[in-house]
Amino acid sequence: MRHGYSVVSCSPDHEDTSVLTLHVLTCRHRMLREWVLDDRVRPYIIQSRFYVFHRVGHVKVDWPLITALVERWRPETHTFHMPVGEMTITLQDVAILFGLRVHGHPVTGSTDIDWHALCEELLGVRPAETDIRGASLTVRFITTHFSRLPPRVVDEVTLQRHARAYLLLLVSGSLFTDKKGVYIQLAILPMLRDFGETAQYSWGSATLAHLYRELCRASLDSAESIAGPLHLLQV
Repeated sequence: MRHGYSVVSCSPDHEDTSVLTLHVLTCRHRMLREWVLDDRVRPYIIQSRFYVFHRVGHVKVDWPLITALVERWRPETHTFHMPVGEMTITLQDVAILFGLRVHGHPVTGSTDIDWHALCEELLGVRPAETDIRGASLTVRFITTHFSRLPPRVVDEVTLQRHARAYLLLLVSGSLFTDKKGVYIQLAILPMLRDFGETAQYSWGSATLAHLYRELCRASLDSAESIAGPLHLLQV
């Protein structure tokens, strides 16, 4: 048993003997495989308490495994029904595996914001109209403007902007992913304004809630894809 799972009950007589024909679920994940974290930006990632999660790195998703787990997921109990009993992912798992805070400020906020102006303020670049759809920003915008930090940049404002861009893609692109992998959610950008304050949010609770919701959606008969922090099911 992988250490990322927690046994909540065990019933030896409980066994699902049905034979299922599985359609393998898919998703386009946007992991930071080609983005090398600059040493000048690293202190801000540490201050925000995302450095442990950053060090998890890229985890290749085992889609047959994820599909098999979804088939065992029960939305009524938020547990996997296995032949040996019921198991689930807990807040403790998220805290230990990802190093994310599981208490503190709730991860919530308003979407009634001028996102173009906010991006210009916190990232230093104003997105074009085609880069923003609702409260979502294209991944292309972030990778185009922030994937490489010029070698002689040392001013704090520029370094903080690059740190926010990295965190925006790390959090939205790895924890709160969508199924297409083309857009990232801007709703968390206001929470990246002050890195000390960023560390006070309960990112672990929000991550687990998002995973539960995606597992519940994917367990529907009509589902063909799944998003969310699926590497929690594999690490």
